[in-house]
Amino acid sequence: MELEASTIHPFILSGGSGTRLWPLSRSTYPKQFQPLAGEFSLLQQSCQRVNGAGFAGASVLCNNDHRFLVAEQLQQAGVDGPTIVLEPVARNTAPAALVSALVAMGRDPGALVLLMPSDHVIKDTAGFQRSVTKGMTAAAAGRIVTFGVKPDKPETGYGYIEIADATDGVHSVSRFVEKPPVETAEAYLRAGNFVWNAGIFLFSAQAMIAAFEAHAPETLRHCRNALELAKSDLDFLRLDQDAYGQCENVSLDYAIIEKVGGVACVPLESDWSDLGSWQALWEIGDKDTDGNVKQGDVVLHDTRDSYVQSTDGVCLSLIGMDGVIAVATSDAILLAPKERAQDVKHIVDQLKKSGRTETELHKRVYRPWGWYEQRGQGSRFQVKYLMVKPGAKLSLQSHHHRAEHWVVVSGTAEVTVDDKTFLMTENESTYIPLGAKHRLGNPGRVPALLVEIQSGSYLGEDDIVRFEDDFNRDKDGA
Repeated sequence: MELEASTIHPFILSGGSGTRLWPLSRSTYPKQFQPLAGEFSLLQQSCQRVNGAGFAGASVLCNNDHRFLVAEQLQQAGVDGPTIVLEPVARNTAPAALVSALVAMGRDPGALVLLMPSDHVIKDTAGFQRSVTKGMTAAAAGRIVTFGVKPDKPETGYGYIEIADATDGVHSVSRFVEKPPVETAEAYLRAGNFVWNAGIFLFSAQAMIAAFEAHAPETLRHCRNALELAKSDLDFLRLDQDAYGQCENVSLDYAIIEKVGGVACVPLESDWSDLGSWQALWEIGDKDTDGNVKQGDVVLHDTRDSYVQSTDGVCLSLIGMDGVIAVATSDAILLAPKERAQDVKHIVDQLKKSGRTETELHKRVYRPWGWYEQRGQGSRFQVKYLMVKPGAKLSLQSHHHRAEHWVVVSGTAEVTVDDKTFLMTENESTYIPLGAKHRLGNPGRVPALLVEIQSGSYLGEDDIVRFEDDFNRDKDGA
């Protein structure tokens, strides 16, 4: 079944940090940007899920730090002319949903909005779109439509929806239930009229705005102000920080869905996972004859029913293990019983309290011009690899506390040092004195790879003065 002619405006929420999948998911590069369930990232899969007849171009709400990741991944996914809205402060899903309605309303007064997270796995796109189609008539009539997942186990980590009789596959909602204890979840599973709340909504922009007028008028006022005062920056729409920051930090369920009447629910005809833990990745993964899901450079002996993943070229070996999670990156290792996968949050909390950076940064840090990767450090020096994309260049900058040496490994680099600009190719090098104005670019058609050696009294990423920048940045690193 294809979507009807009415246009649906997809609005994808990409604000999470994905800490439950640490150490792979970190705040600067969370799970939605990673290919955890296929060739494309979860964000890209979300965009592809709502591509085609009946859908307008996707819009994405994200935070400022992720803006260039979002823009690049949407370009790679072939999303034409997306609207990328930057949330200046995190304010949960209620203000985000209202912004989606206001943005869609500005384009089309009769718009239907499909609000969905960026980090879910739904492999059956056709089944998902059939479910959306079922909810369109109810949404066009002014009802807020939720989407549920038929439970196959007594899950205590999800909210539940009790559904009543259905008309053309659309159920009335009797009540919403917060995450229940296991005994209650078991009773819901036996009852058969409860579904997991997938956190996906379909509604008319007009109906959602009216719901906020009735139940959260202050949030409506602040969001309208945030959009009226918003500024365009490159391909981004920056919501006004002062106005948006006054919105209540509250979920859409609590602020609106549980208060309005006539809410409907469509059980998804597709598969679904929110990848809320390493256990969930094991459940959806392709397993070997011993029930193991293996990713990367992994060697196993006498090991069963486990999820084992290695990145960054680390060889990870397990012997005699049963039902475990083992994840290795270049700077962190996680080992836990599979049934305790949710407890990774306690490790993340401890690392944050200790001021450790492993919850924020990988060794490889992505920038709009490419990436850098830390390879070694000591007293007054550190070594990095740099990759500059074809046609891209770093900002014209200087440093107060460090000098730099650059060695080209492959490709071509255009280097500016004070009043001199010159080209370097493979095996050529240069020195950037402390305080010198300098810039690195790639005028070629292939990536430029360099080794950078920094030396000085302070080597932090915030030791930077920008004079020119193609990406309108201030002090958020190179």
